[in-house]
Amino acid sequence: MELYNDKGFDATTVAEIAARAEVTERTFYRHFADKREVLFQPNALVDVLAHATETAADSLAPLEVIARALTEAAPVFEERAELVRQRQAVIAANPELQERELAKHASLVSTLDRALRERGLDPTTATLAAEIGIAAFKVAFGRWVGDPDRRTLVQHLRETLDATGHLTAPAEHSATTDDASFQGREDAP
Repeated sequence: MELYNDKGFDATTVAEIAARAEVTERTFYRHFADKREVLFQPNALVDVLAHATETAADSLAPLEVIARALTEAAPVFEERAELVRQRQAVIAANPELQERELAKHASLVSTLDRALRERGLDPTTATLAAEIGIAAFKVAFGRWVGDPDRRTLVQHLRETLDATGHLTAPAEHSATTDDASFQGREDAP
């Protein structure tokens, strides 16, 4: 991570990474397909999400199951907060890595979708809940990484997931000029 931050991702070579880690390039390639994989190595996140989804109470609504799973996964990031923030800085600076990050998020959606279907949810509900959950996670994660007050990821997750409830709530406003402009139009609802 230090090399990526000091020299930039593109300028850092596998030879330099191996030397810094005090291993041979051959050993590096036994563990990683390329230098991108250092940033995207498998971690406990998938297992935590799947297990938390599978073991959630049957009485929970789909998004509550997802909220529980994401909350249980937060320590995976919080335990290594500074390293995670450095990693995100490297990814944010490289479009190629941003694309890889999107693929990782898609795999998290698949994990949650599969776990929800195994709980008996219909495919549409499972997929929608998984997509909304990971979208909320991305927003919360971005807020957490950039939070100057260093509030916890769990706090950001709770706020973001609470905000999803507002997505289907009716707007609380009185008639405005925009609303009035619909009156009398043939195409008005």
